[in-house]
Amino acid sequence: MSLILVTSLSAVEKTIAEYRPSHMITLLSPEYMIDTPRQIAAERHLRLAVNDVLEVWAGDSPPNETHVARLIEFGRTWDSEAPMLVHCLAGISRSMAAAYTLLCDRAPSGRELDIARELRARAAHACPNALIVALADQVLGREGRMVRAVATMGRGEIVVEGGCVELPLALVGP
Repeated sequence: MSLILVTSLSAVEKTIAEYRPSHMITLLSPEYMIDTPRQIAAERHLRLAVNDVLEVWAGDSPPNETHVARLIEFGRTWDSEAPMLVHCLAGISRSMAAAYTLLCDRAPSGRELDIARELRARAAHACPNALIVALADQVLGREGRMVRAVATMGRGEIVVEGGCVELPLALVGP
């Protein structure tokens, strides 16, 4: 199934049981990092220990270009036959930025705004981490299009935790 799932940490087990993803990306602060769930092969679980901050100076473990490059490289190993699960603590910021990055990487250049609009339509609570998006924009050579597209989304609905969001790969176009 060509689907990226975005959820919170508290919904990981339920989401794995329901969707049976083949790959998983965890974006949590180092002190909250989890072990690989038994249903996911260790080599198919990317664990990125990053704080949910918007400025490099604002945390002990801010997202950096190496984290984003690892995210993109890992995403390219996914054959999309089974879903990919992407989560952070609340399913609002880091995981939404990671999912947006993965979708943009699979899309032709110029589709960044369309993908951001679809992300907003499917997740009223989404507030992709701007630092991760800016770093991904640089790594993917999108010349600011990803940053501008996410900026058009606005803050989104304020929630404590987002629900499971399905993002089909069909969003990136043919």
